[in-house]
Amino acid sequence: MAKFKVYISDYDYPDNSIEKAILEPIGAEVIGLKCNTGEGLGELAADADAILQQYAKIMRPTIEKLKKCKIIARYGVGVDIVDVKAAYEHGIVVTNVPYYCIDEVADHAITLSFMMERSIPRYNERVHSGSYRWQDWNVPIQRFRGAVYGLIGFGRIAQNIARKLLPFGFRIVAYDPYVSESYINTFGVEKLPLEELLSISHIVTVLTPYTEETHHIINAHTLSLMREDAYLVCVSRGKCVDNKALYEVLKNRRIAGAALDDPEEEPMKMENWTPKNNPLFTLDNCFFTPHTAYVSKQSLEECRRVAANNVKAVLLGQKPFDIVKPNEV
Repeated sequence: MAKFKVYISDYDYPDNSIEKAILEPIGAEVIGLKCNTGEGLGELAADADAILQQYAKIMRPTIEKLKKCKIIARYGVGVDIVDVKAAYEHGIVVTNVPYYCIDEVADHAITLSFMMERSIPRYNERVHSGSYRWQDWNVPIQRFRGAVYGLIGFGRIAQNIARKLLPFGFRIVAYDPYVSESYINTFGVEKLPLEELLSISHIVTVLTPYTEETHHIINAHTLSLMREDAYLVCVSRGKCVDNKALYEVLKNRRIAGAALDDPEEEPMKMENWTPKNNPLFTLDNCFFTPHTAYVSKQSLEECRRVAANNVKAVLLGQKPFDIVKPNEV
């Protein structure tokens, strides 16, 4: 009989072999569920000693039903889909995987911005339709050297982006109220107020965690400050961008384009999603990837190993490396 029961609330990996290899040797039974919304999870995993969580929301009503649970281990960085305060009130440790996709998300953001700035989608569409003219750009193409690249948020991923962009000759500017100007300057980056950053940047990239403060940080007002030839990139949570406001701006060509790794409704957390849910999908100057900024073979394997080892530590009475505390979210 298993010593521990570990439930995986939801997963889109092909199997649970990595988790089982780490947890079965300590006497854990690993049970994979497909509860990606989190609804009913309290009943499905009522006897859980631990929960590994990908997309499922685990809020107070669910946590109150987890009478044996010792740890909720996020597969990702953000913990906005866990009620961390409620977890600790019920004696449950919360962990995340804070370092696993720093390169991937930085590379993805850069790729999306370069794709738009070089008008690649437009050229590709025009060539396929039979036109072979350099004049077919969407918006006149800016030389990278001397163009302004704006970073909203200056955490680990933004810092990685800055290092990678410097050889291209961008003027890199950043807004982050929690990072000092002197520290930002050490990366060759200028710290600016948000409104100034938006008004001068050719590319604006959103890199903030999702909190009450950053909900719709990109909205009708902030979009109105952007240049008409500017591009918006968001590799943060979808709700950092007001999609209705973005739709109006893009439809009216008030900015050149946008690329989002996730729309506001976050389809991977929905049971029945269709592009008809969001008018942004009707526009030819808005581009999407299906929440893949963090993805590489190596990052996915690393994420699963770290999360499973956090569970292993707690079940063995040890302190995990990646604890998230209520005052940190």
